[in-house]
Amino acid sequence: MKYSYDQVYHRPEDRARLIALRDALLADGHRPQEIRFFTAPGRTELGGNHTDHQHGLVLAAAVDVDTVAAVAPNHLGRIRLWSQGFPPCEIDIVPTKNPPAPKESALSLLQGMAELCEPLGQACGLDIRASSTVLPGGGLSSSASFEVLLAEIFNVLWCGDRLSPLKLAELGQRVENDWFGKPSGRLDQAASAVGGAAYMSFADPDAPVVEKLELDLEAAGYALFIINCGAGHADLTGEYAAIPGELKKLCACFGKAVLQQVPEADFYARLPELRTSCGDRAVLRAMHIYEENRRVTAQRDALRRGDFAAYLRLVRESGLSSWRLLQNITPAGSAAEQPMALTLALCEKLLAGQGACRVHGGGFAGTAQAYVPLDMAESFRTEMERLLGPGACQRRIVRPVGAAEIEV
Repeated sequence: MKYSYDQVYHRPEDRARLIALRDALLADGHRPQEIRFFTAPGRTELGGNHTDHQHGLVLAAAVDVDTVAAVAPNHLGRIRLWSQGFPPCEIDIVPTKNPPAPKESALSLLQGMAELCEPLGQACGLDIRASSTVLPGGGLSSSASFEVLLAEIFNVLWCGDRLSPLKLAELGQRVENDWFGKPSGRLDQAASAVGGAAYMSFADPDAPVVEKLELDLEAAGYALFIINCGAGHADLTGEYAAIPGELKKLCACFGKAVLQQVPEADFYARLPELRTSCGDRAVLRAMHIYEENRRVTAQRDALRRGDFAAYLRLVRESGLSSWRLLQNITPAGSAAEQPMALTLALCEKLLAGQGACRVHGGGFAGTAQAYVPLDMAESFRTEMERLLGPGACQRRIVRPVGAAEIEV
């Protein structure tokens, strides 16, 4: 679907980004009437911390940062990509003519998406100029935004705009898993492709169920902030892998693969045995998943009936559960450096019992999330940036439009 500029953006600098990309294609010799524009937003997790990899429930929303592209056809039978901050990429539209791309590269994402989309439509050569405000490591899923952007470009220009948002999300996840080489669920790609706020069930991960929700934070009297704790994800792979790894071991005791397949009553009936075979931390993490899935449904129901106070109470409960049960705030054995714990403690101090805060996404490092009353928003941001550094506290707005072509 195509949207007007004003349906997607609310800042004048976004138009300048698009015009700069257009001008780069004009300098390459393309004509103005050939150039088309595409966008795919970043996302924020609103509820369901670490539930998706257990085929559970998630609440997520697209936000007002995105990856954008200006695209024009070429007659070279090749796709040429210039993405700001990355080396130029070029591939043939015939997949068999391309040597394997290195893992964890922009080239691998481009090659994988083109290979998946080529059988679905009529391939043609393209020149793509792209840039992004979804910063890597910022907790808003820059990789999913880029993957879904490529999927939407090929959807419109190769496939006649007939692929659904959930199909775009599927393609993005497959590319990230099989070409980029990073195991992931489909939450990030689905939130970017669908847009707005959405309740998602991954009970069948190959056919997730998505329900759009109304979420007007400003009308509710709150601003949403994403706070960077100042620590990156380097050297934390083991911490992240331990969560699904421990749960997988626990589920294997029941002959199952993920917790969604294990009835909660059976889990508690065998809890003494599970403590011995899997350890207390695995048991606590499973308790979090069961409770968090119920919270996501309760959050959805609170938004449906317009009860934002109940919604915020559940956000606070989610944050506390992640800290106490899931234990994804401080890496094991880390005493002197606890940036996420400190960030959350500072949020709680400044909020003084109002609003809510929680860990955002994977945890251990990265970002926290805070709902701040509007009359406190500017003082909250100023003080958090004084304590954590300039740019650490970014206000985000829920964006109703997911992946799309836009008129500029």
